[in-house]
This record gives sequence, C-alpha cells and structure tokens, in this order.
Amino acid sequence: MVLYIILGAIIAYSLFNFFNQRRIMKTLTEDDFRAGYRKAQLIDVREPNEYEGGHILGARNIPLSQMKQRHKEIRPDKPVYLYCQNTVRSGRAAQLLRKKGVQDLYTLKGGYKQWTGKIKTKK
Repeated sequence: MVLYIILGAIIAYSLFNFFNQRRIMKTLTEDDFRAGYRKAQLIDVREPNEYEGGHILGARNIPLSQMKQRHKEIRPDKPVYLYCQNTVRSGRAAQLLRKKGVQDLYTLKGGYKQWTGKIKTKK
C-alpha cells in the first residue's frame, strides 16, 4: 500500500513538472527555432564535454549543473532559446530561469539530437 502511495506521488510530481514546463516555455520546431535564435540568447544547457563534442553554431554553454550560479549571465529582457540533448534539462533550466525573472523562454523540439542545422565542434 505504501508503495502505491509513493508511486502515485512520483507520477503526480512528474506530471506537474511536465505541464509546468510546457506552460513557462514554448517548444519550437527546428524551423521556428532557426528563424528566431539569432535574435535571442542561445544557451546550450548540456555539460561541457557534450558541448565540445558538437553544438549549434553561436550557442553559449551554461550547463544546467551551473545554472544557479551563472543565471545572471542571461539577460531577462531578451528571448532565451534553450536546448539540451533531448529537452529534459532545458525544461529544468527554464523553470529555474523563470524563478529568476526570465519570461521569454523557448526550447528546441527534440533537442540537439534532432538538430540538422549548422554545428560547431571543438574535438
């Protein structure tokens, strides 16, 4: 019985986070993302080794693991285009940035693994 209660709480929390993330950030197709990201702050929230392995041309790397310490590097008055490998971390980053006053948040549908545009690698 306790297991069912714990499982129910986990599912409820996951659903809450999912719908909250969808409310605070807009998910864009690759075409829409490409059309707007040059006029915005393009942030890759993956870890540095992932970023160096390949990232969208023009993106800055502010890993989710450092977002609490580095959120002031992001201007709240300009749109923020976030992406990660598949959208989980960008959703968490959007939640944190919303709490810090950033309103105009977007994420790439499918994340970096679905991106077919220009990339830059450091390796």
